[in-house]
Amino acid sequence: MMQLGWKKLNACVLAGAWVVTAAVALVPVTSAVAQVRTLPDFTDLVEQVGPSVVNIRTLEKVAARAAPGGPGEEEMLEFFRRFGLPIPNMPRQSPHPKRPAPQEEEQPRGVGSGFILSADGLIMTNAHVVDGADEVVVTLPDKREFKAKIMGADKRSDIALLKIEATGLPAVKIGDVSRLKVGEWVMAIGSPFGLDNTVTAGIVSAKQRDTGDYLPFIQTDVAINPGNSGGPLINMRGEVVGINSQIYSRSGGSMGISFAIPMDEAFRVSEQLRASGRVTRGRIGVQIDQVTKEVAESIGLGKPQGAMVRGVEVGAPAEKAGVEAGDIITRFEGKVVEKSSDLPRMVGATKPGTRSALTVFRRGGYKELTVTIAEVETDKPVKKTADKEDKPKPPSAAGHALGLAVSELTDAQKKEFKIKGGVRVDAVTDVVARAGVREGDVIVALANAEIASIKDFEAVVAKIDRSKPVAMVIRRGEMAQIVVIRPAR
Repeated sequence: MMQLGWKKLNACVLAGAWVVTAAVALVPVTSAVAQVRTLPDFTDLVEQVGPSVVNIRTLEKVAARAAPGGPGEEEMLEFFRRFGLPIPNMPRQSPHPKRPAPQEEEQPRGVGSGFILSADGLIMTNAHVVDGADEVVVTLPDKREFKAKIMGADKRSDIALLKIEATGLPAVKIGDVSRLKVGEWVMAIGSPFGLDNTVTAGIVSAKQRDTGDYLPFIQTDVAINPGNSGGPLINMRGEVVGINSQIYSRSGGSMGISFAIPMDEAFRVSEQLRASGRVTRGRIGVQIDQVTKEVAESIGLGKPQGAMVRGVEVGAPAEKAGVEAGDIITRFEGKVVEKSSDLPRMVGATKPGTRSALTVFRRGGYKELTVTIAEVETDKPVKKTADKEDKPKPPSAAGHALGLAVSELTDAQKKEFKIKGGVRVDAVTDVVARAGVREGDVIVALANAEIASIKDFEAVVAKIDRSKPVAMVIRRGEMAQIVVIRPAR
C-alpha cells in the first residue's frame, strides 16, 4: 500500500512537474506573441496616406552669367585662378552682334514636403518651404509634376497653402489633435534630403511644447531631417495630426527631437489663406512676461500663472479697457491663462472687433474688464525717455529699509512716463540691483498698495513685515515689471 501510495504521489508530482514545465514553456511564448501584436505595423498606413504626400521643389530666377568677352579669355582667366596669380585688367570686347543678351535662368532653391488637402488640388506645406521662391513644382507619388500657385503663406504659424490644377486627387483625413496622447505611435512621410516618400516613425514625446513660436508644438522622436518640412505627422488611424516643421539639432540632422504644428491650428490658418490669402489675428496692445513662483507668492496670487503686463501701448485696446502695467492677466474669455505664451494665442485666435472679457489681478484683488480686440499690426517702437527734468524734490529716508533711496517725481517725469504718480529710485544696494531694480526706475506699487507719492511710500514701508519678501511694481520707460526684494532687518 505504501509503495502504491508512493507511486501515486510520484505520478502526481510528475504530472505536476509536467504542468509546471509546460506553463514555464508557454508563458514566454504567449508573452512574446502578445508583445509582437502590440508593436505597430505601418504598412497599411503607408498604403493609405502615402499617395497623398507630395514632394515640393522651389526655384528662383537669377541672371545668367555673361559669356567671356572674346575667344580664349575664359581659358586665360582659369589659368590665373588655378595658379593663384593676380587677374589682370583685361579690355572688354564688344559683344558679338549675333550673341543673345544675358537671360534669367532658374536655379534649384530648396526641397520640402507637403500633403493633399482636397481632391481639387489644395496642398498644405510650411511657409518656410516656399518663402522667396519664384516657382514651386509639386511632384505627386505617381511622378506627375505640376507648377503650383501659392494661395497664401503665414510666417507666424509657418503654414502655406498651394494650388495645383488637378482633380480626383487622394486627400488626407484630418485627425482630432485633442485625442492625441503622449506615448502614442506616430508616423511621418516626406522627402528628407530629397529622398521622396521616406517613411519614419516614433512616439509623441510631449504636447503643447512652447518653443517661442506663435503656436504650441507637438514634440516627437520621429526622425525628421531637412526636406521633411511640410510633410504630415500621422496617427495610427491614418489621420494627419500635425505638420512636421522644426527639429532640434546641433549637427543639422535628426537628433531625436522634432516638432510638428498641431493640425487643428494649421487647418484654421489654411481656411483663412484659402478665403483671403492672408491671416487676420487679434491683438490688445500689451507687452507681457512670465509670472514666476516668487512673484506669485509675494503678491498673493497663489500659484504662478497668467501673463504679467510689462507695458501697455498708448491708445491700444488694453489701455482703453483699463489694463495697467503691472497687472496679471489671469483669464481671457473665461479661459484660464496658464502661462504668458497662452495669451497671444488666445487673443490672436479672436476675430478683430470682438468684445472680450478680461480678468486681471491687481494689488491683491481681481478686476473684470472688457476689451475690444484690434487687428495685428506692425509693432510700434518703444519711445525713449526724455532727458529734461524739473527741479528734483528732497529724497526720502524710508527707502533705506528696502535697500534703496527714492525721491518724489517731478511733473515733467510724470508726463514723460504717462503716470499719475510714483517715486523715483535714486540709488540701490547691490542686493536690490541683483533683484532687477535700477537707478531711474519708478515705483508705482509696493506690497499690493498703489504708490502715488513719497507719503504713500513711507506709509507702506512702515507697515511692511521685514521677515517676508515684498513685491514691487516698477516702471522703466513705458515698460513695467514686478520685482521681489527682501527688506533689511
